[in-house]
Amino acid sequence: MATVTDVKVRTGRRSELGLLGLAVGLAVLARGLVDYHADFLELDELAIYAAGWTAVALLIHLAIRRWAPFADPVLVPAVLGLNGIGLAMIRRMDFAYAARGRDTDFGEVQIAWTLLGVALAMLVILLLRDYRLLRRFTYTAGVLGLIGLLLPLVPGLGTEINGARIWISVFGRSLQPAEFAKIAFVIFFAGFLVTNRDTLALAGPKVLGMRFPRPRDMGPLALVWVAAMLVQIYERDLGTSLLLFGIFVAMLYVATERLSWVIVGLGMFATGAVLAGALFSHVASRYTAWLHALDAEVYRSGTSEQLVRGLFGMASGGLFGTGLGEGRPDLVPYAESDFIVASIGEELGLTGLMAILTLYVIIVQRAMRTAIGTRHGFGKLLAAGLGFAIALQVFIVVGGVTRVIPLTGLTTPFLAYGGSSMLANWIVIGLLLRLSDQARRPEEVTP
Repeated sequence: MATVTDVKVRTGRRSELGLLGLAVGLAVLARGLVDYHADFLELDELAIYAAGWTAVALLIHLAIRRWAPFADPVLVPAVLGLNGIGLAMIRRMDFAYAARGRDTDFGEVQIAWTLLGVALAMLVILLLRDYRLLRRFTYTAGVLGLIGLLLPLVPGLGTEINGARIWISVFGRSLQPAEFAKIAFVIFFAGFLVTNRDTLALAGPKVLGMRFPRPRDMGPLALVWVAAMLVQIYERDLGTSLLLFGIFVAMLYVATERLSWVIVGLGMFATGAVLAGALFSHVASRYTAWLHALDAEVYRSGTSEQLVRGLFGMASGGLFGTGLGEGRPDLVPYAESDFIVASIGEELGLTGLMAILTLYVIIVQRAMRTAIGTRHGFGKLLAAGLGFAIALQVFIVVGGVTRVIPLTGLTTPFLAYGGSSMLANWIVIGLLLRLSDQARRPEEVTP
């Protein structure tokens, strides 16, 4: 007579713990190299830093083990590895600025933002026990996203920095509400598309074997396109404009599996970008810096100076870099934030930069794997949208710094200095942990 034996389901928590040890070691090693080359290495201080990172890793590990035991075991180690490298590089910039007579505390402030971001991620997995509850707030999320985009335009609240009006001042600190708006928009897009995807996927005429959407079904795409163009024109923020529109088109493709939506979407954005460049001088200057960066006249005017310095910095790093703490990334303006990719490229070289990009690929791949494994349509779109958000943001930043696309003001997730980006992207990780927990959880196991 056959007997049935219980099969123990592997959660991956032991693997996560081992990977967290590697991530902590990477963060501590990077900080130690920065301090050593700055002649500031104190072993007792480094030991405290190592103990602090270990405590953070153990805390979030225990939180996942308690509240999301089936969550993806690779996400958090990959993020902590990136975060640790970013903190070391930002501290390295503090030393570089101090050598030039400019005192900054970017490194210490970023540590505080990191701790707050980790706390928010744990709060997400504690409070959000079922991601499907978010679908109830589909249109609320859309409204909140729009409010977030419009806040910088409010007189007295919004502030203009480096020619872009994408910031608000809160308690003496500058926050970028678009970072949080992208999360709200992903929730809105997921809820809207899962409700309307049959109409968007099946209706429409065929042209050359490809089914194109009907004009009356183009309303949502047109509205998002208009919003993206307004952000680009009035807030002078090409990066957020491209990010939001790109997320929507990518999620639209996932929902409908129709390449025609991507073709139409890219055509609309390209048309809008060309028109904006022709009609508005501040948009045109971005395109000029991109297309003619190395022209002497453009460089001397300051239009492309930052971009060119970053390119030459990465070129000087070569294949293996000058060494962490031994380059001159401070010659590039905003090397701790907008151009941290160029700073890392100079000191870690192409090899180090490719390793960092590989960590981003791993994060996005885990998000897409979660989307595939999720049983609920809303969850599939939500996980895919969050993964695309990270992928597109990295592409926009790295593409701008390497002159593949026009330079934008977005920050590199988990690496660059900036509280808004750090908090928002840790919230994204919290959502992905909850999604992956429910996707990987066996049906017979109740939360």
